Amino acid sequence: MIPPPVLCYHRVGGPLELGVTRVARSVFERQMTALARAGWRTLTLAEYADPRTTHHAPRTFLLTFDDGYGSLAEHAYPVLARLGFTATTFLVTDYVGRANTWDVRYTWRRLEHLAWPTIEAWQARGFSFASHTASHARLTWLGDARAADELGRSREMLVHRLGVPAGRAVAYPFGAVDERVEGLASAAGYVLGFGGGGVNRHRRAVLHLPRVPVYMWDAWATPFGLRDDVLGSLGRIVAHIANRCAVGTSVMNVFRADNG
Repeated sequence: MIPPPVLCYHRVGGPLELGVTRVARSVFERQMTALARAGWRTLTLAEYADPRTTHHAPRTFLLTFDDGYGSLAEHAYPVLARLGFTATTFLVTDYVGRANTWDVRYTWRRLEHLAWPTIEAWQARGFSFASHTASHARLTWLGDARAADELGRSREMLVHRLGVPAGRAVAYPFGAVDERVEGLASAAGYVLGFGGGGVNRHRRAVLHLPRVPVYMWDAWATPFGLRDDVLGSLGRIVAHIANRCAVGTSVMNVFRADNG
């Protein structure tokens, strides 16, 4: 049983960056409006996890955001609410309400993350939130104890602030996951885990579910991840390659930590 497609955005609007994860608000609004007019519907995380969804809800997709930047509340969530769409945002819990000092600086000024009151307000409006670990470390490069702490501490905070459903899922930073990390995620209490690009060959591996990242060049009315033509296939391959290139960010972060 093949699950519905999953799109992964990072930043919508806000200051320009040297990287590729920012999507202009105008592009995002045009894409979401086109999808709504074409009959697409977004799923809640609970709907996505229900296997019956694949049979009874055609033209559905899970819309996700990684990192939880504050600009989502200004440039993305209002667009979705107007269209009757929802989304799941994966939060870096140590940095909620703080600047993104965990990341390499791709913008002139550091970017702010969503604060808890804003998150709680949008959750009350039907938006979902889940884990992107505690500090956005690449889990596959960590020992068991540190990786387990990243997963467990993040889940505990989410359950404490937002309730048990927020501790259901994790999106692995940089899409980096292997069997060991899957096992640690399961032990921490997660029942769904999302990676980066590519295709999950093991359809029942619910702790290693594929997503298609949407980067700045994916500016068509229908994002590559929802297209079933040649352009969509090519776009998904390019997105997968770009996601793999994120290893450079991890290397730079390790260098910063070692020389901090």
